[in-house]
Amino acid sequence: MSTHQRIWVGIDAGKAHHWAVAVDSDGSKVLSRKVGNDEAEILDLIGDVCPLADEVRWAVDISSRPSALLLALLLGHGQEVVYIPGRTVNRMSGAFPRDHKTDAKDAQTIADTARVRSDFRALQLAPDLVGELSLLTSYRANMTADRVKMINRLRELLVGICPALERAFEFRKRPGPVLVTGFCTPSSLRRIGVKRLTTWLAKRGIRNAADFAERAVEAAKAQHTALPGEKRAAALASDLAQQILDLDERIKKIDHDIAEVLGQDERAEIIQSMPGMGPLLTAEFVALAGDLSGYRDAGHLASHAGIAPISRDSGKRTNNMRRPRHYNRRLCRLFYLSAQSALLRPGASQNYHRRKRAEGMLHPQAVLCLARQRINVLWAMLRDGRPYSPVQPVPGVA
Repeated sequence: MSTHQRIWVGIDAGKAHHWAVAVDSDGSKVLSRKVGNDEAEILDLIGDVCPLADEVRWAVDISSRPSALLLALLLGHGQEVVYIPGRTVNRMSGAFPRDHKTDAKDAQTIADTARVRSDFRALQLAPDLVGELSLLTSYRANMTADRVKMINRLRELLVGICPALERAFEFRKRPGPVLVTGFCTPSSLRRIGVKRLTTWLAKRGIRNAADFAERAVEAAKAQHTALPGEKRAAALASDLAQQILDLDERIKKIDHDIAEVLGQDERAEIIQSMPGMGPLLTAEFVALAGDLSGYRDAGHLASHAGIAPISRDSGKRTNNMRRPRHYNRRLCRLFYLSAQSALLRPGASQNYHRRKRAEGMLHPQAVLCLARQRINVLWAMLRDGRPYSPVQPVPGVA
């Protein structure tokens, strides 16, 4: 009587090539191969692995762009694939000791981890719309992070030119970088004066140009000492400020593309009807959660976002609730920011937050509780296909 054979294939993914190792139910290695990140080689791997057992399960440690072709081919050929985070692979390497670290050893650790653990979420082939939103939102997040670094470098340069000018402006907003593209030394600001500087800023689309010009010239009058390397620092600051402005235009273009793609999703209008869920957060939610088919219920979604607490009791310590160690941090940030935004307007979210604060919770704790409740509401909205409707008070009922 033949027995059902099963193997697990761990793939240590990379940009140029992957390494695949297959193990059987006893943990014995049955295949080990270096595979180029190429369609023909990946298809050859699938063709060679599938005949080895009745059931094949695949596991990867990267689910982003480097493994896009690999995942598309595996999922497109009906293979079951799970994602094992790199952090988990590193911890599990201690349970499967190897002599040294290589791609083949990492791939075998991934395969062994998938063999002994069944709690990893299976990957699915995302629709084109979800894939586009995932790519656009990730790219925008990278550009936003670059913008923050550039602003910090600009402020550092300005401190070495005129500390008073660095303190006078909020360089996350447009007027500050626009000013620095033309004038950032005390002598140049004093020389141009408030009137001409106002005209110069107004021509570049700065509202309330007179206020900004007066603020800049006043800061310049507070310093009459030229610091060492001032001219070179001013040239670098001017160039960096222009890069920030150019990056802002690129971010606006990405925002337009996100809105255009998001408009093709019929759920977008429903999600955005919920207070605090603007276009960007809605796009990121669709990109991360897809069509919600990977979640059993709202609690499962909250758990994946790290918002549903779990118990960590030990000995006499009971009812010790903590955030899970493994969760999607982008989803957590998304729901937290959405809840924070909803607090800015009167309504159910604001009332719930006040009630939790009255119970003794700190602000972050109350926001997380609010985020958890909002997940229930959002789940029901998408399940029923209806937009958000605030609860109306019943007349005569307190």
